[in-house]
Amino acid sequence: MLEGVESNRIIVGAYTDRKGGVCPMLAAHRNGGRTSFASFAHAWDRYTGVRGRRARAATERELNTLRTMLEASIALDDLPSFADVAREAQSRRARRLRVFRRFDEYERAVAELAVIRALNRPDERTEPREPRSVVTS
Repeated sequence: MLEGVESNRIIVGAYTDRKGGVCPMLAAHRNGGRTSFASFAHAWDRYTGVRGRRARAATERELNTLRTMLEASIALDDLPSFADVAREAQSRRARRLRVFRRFDEYERAVAELAVIRALNRPDERTEPREPRSVVTS
């Protein structure tokens, strides 16, 4: 639909007009989108405040809002699902809370953690800091 909005004259209040303008759904269809949600058309007309039966060109503000909402929808589709995020968190928690049966396994895990922290914060040192001497007078 985003490509259709960019490449067509978008109108409100009708499917098409005599000047070649089209509604956003037809614009999407002409650009390869194969969706047909009547609820979108009704919501679009309600948003634009169409009162009569006459079609008109969409204003720049209406088009900017439509573009922004479409881009936000695309961005939301790229986000991982809640189930994926929960699975990842559970996996991290399980790795973090494992029990060590041998001291050398524990030492290796602590060393790995220090490397991970150093990679996440480049200014952090992996070696312990030298104790500072305190001078009292």
